[in-house]
Amino acid sequence: MNEQRKHNFNPGPAALPLEVLEEAQEAFVEYGGLGMSMMEVSHRSKAYEQVHEETQSLLLEVLGLPSGYRVLFMGGGASAQFALVPMNLLTEGKSGVYLLSGSFAEKAYLEALTVGDAVVAASTKEQGWRVLPKTDGLPIPPNAAYVHMTTNNTIEGSQFRTFPEPAYDVPLIGDMTSDLLCRDIDLSRFALIYAGAQKNLGPAGVTAVIIRDDLLERASKTIPAIFRYATFADSGSLYNTPPVHSIYMVNLVLKWVQRQGGVAALERRNARKAQRIYEAIDVSGGFYQGIIEKDCRSIMNITWRMVSDALTPLFVEQSERYGFDGLAGHRSVGGLRASAYNAVTEESCRALADFMTDFQKRYG
Repeated sequence: MNEQRKHNFNPGPAALPLEVLEEAQEAFVEYGGLGMSMMEVSHRSKAYEQVHEETQSLLLEVLGLPSGYRVLFMGGGASAQFALVPMNLLTEGKSGVYLLSGSFAEKAYLEALTVGDAVVAASTKEQGWRVLPKTDGLPIPPNAAYVHMTTNNTIEGSQFRTFPEPAYDVPLIGDMTSDLLCRDIDLSRFALIYAGAQKNLGPAGVTAVIIRDDLLERASKTIPAIFRYATFADSGSLYNTPPVHSIYMVNLVLKWVQRQGGVAALERRNARKAQRIYEAIDVSGGFYQGIIEKDCRSIMNITWRMVSDALTPLFVEQSERYGFDGLAGHRSVGGLRASAYNAVTEESCRALADFMTDFQKRYG
């Protein structure tokens, strides 16, 4: 099986750990002596409820979050949270405050405008998203309902190293879809974190929302029940039928993270992986050109352009022939991108760096 697998650099759905896939494969038809698969089992059964509750606890444990947080499993991906955050938290007379650092951060802001008042504290759109907004000294208005940021910009390839510390006890909210679990940071400064699973958590189909109890108490009780954070908290995320198999896979991925030594160990591995690819870019003499300023580069999504755009489709075509997948840049920006999420191996990143060096020798 391993010999047939590609070097998967897709941005999401993304690579899953091979041992997780093999473990899930063993239980695919029949799980735990139930005589049926996890995809068929009732979400009200004791067997699934055990997996469901364990997965919530595991996520908090792996992230190192203290007591006082709840895990909600919701649908719609991060895109749904762009609307649900302001729907739940943006009350009359308050403003949602947004840091614009990339395409998805801007989408979150634009969605908030459809719900209520939203303002931009800082933006680097005029710089083509090549740099990140500064996080200190932000103009946070006294009527701020929250401050929202996208911690890693999947399309552009940038990642925040520092985070705002809003005054007035304003909650900080993070879209961490593409970098949750990739590095060891103090997440307790965030009042709410959300992430689509399809990067580092598991397969597509479930979104994890991690919300602090005091913010949950302030969340709206008047919007439709299916959109309320309180509904999912009160029902243990069993208000409607959850994507049971996706949550089961998240459970397996979290246990895999623990076996790797936790998030801190993955961060060291991820830094090595990204450095190998960035080195191939930086020593190329301009044949490969990094898109993001060096101090803003992401260790999850590595982006670059060729010395000539005409070489880009050739690079993609040949990379696929050599067993790589997912290296074309996002359709909105072009160029090239390697998404080196947790499950992407160091071997795959070494192979990509070697391929880049060889490609330059042949066409540079």
